Amino acid sequence: MKIGIVGSGNVGGTLGRRWAKNGHNVIFSTREAPSVELREVLAQAGPTARSGSVAEAVRESEVLLLATPWEAAQNALASAGNLNGKILIDAVNPLLPGLAGLAVGTSTSGGEMVARWAAGAKVVKAFNTVGSNIMADPRFDGGRAAMFYCGDDATAKSTVAGLINELGFEALDAGPLTQARVLEPFALLWISLALQYGYGREIAFQLLRRKN
Repeated sequence: MKIGIVGSGNVGGTLGRRWAKNGHNVIFSTREAPSVELREVLAQAGPTARSGSVAEAVRESEVLLLATPWEAAQNALASAGNLNGKILIDAVNPLLPGLAGLAVGTSTSGGEMVARWAAGAKVVKAFNTVGSNIMADPRFDGGRAAMFYCGDDATAKSTVAGLINELGFEALDAGPLTQARVLEPFALLWISLALQYGYGREIAFQLLRRKN
């Protein structure tokens, strides 16, 4: 599969590197010459990864991962070119500065705003509820970490579920894209527990099922 990464920081770098090592063709987008950090990611990712412009990543990929900071998301999508028919994984959380809360919520969500900015794309919210360290290795002694996803296109969701599962998560369908209104506050719970309330970053969530 051809995957474009828009936002090659901790989340984009980790996921893109892992998908490349799994054999996918990955383009890490950059506005300038690759940074030292991106060159390290490319070296670790192997021969199926390369860098290019945002427009190249969009044009040459079937699936895109949006992993920019919230304040950069709209401009990144505006520079992306034609997104019609592309599967767009939205991993962005609309965080206020200083982790003071969410910039949007309740009556809309970051995911829904991304869908408006990315006209024609099939947006699936995913990879926003744990840190990049868990994305690097979602295995725990008690099983796999959960990764919830939501979206309005069944085929796009199936594709994203496959990309989630292959990284070792348990992919869990949370419903339509409006469910981003609850997944984004859920992400803030992980962030606050990990960074503010002493739990540390090596935590994740699981869905427990009682047998009848």
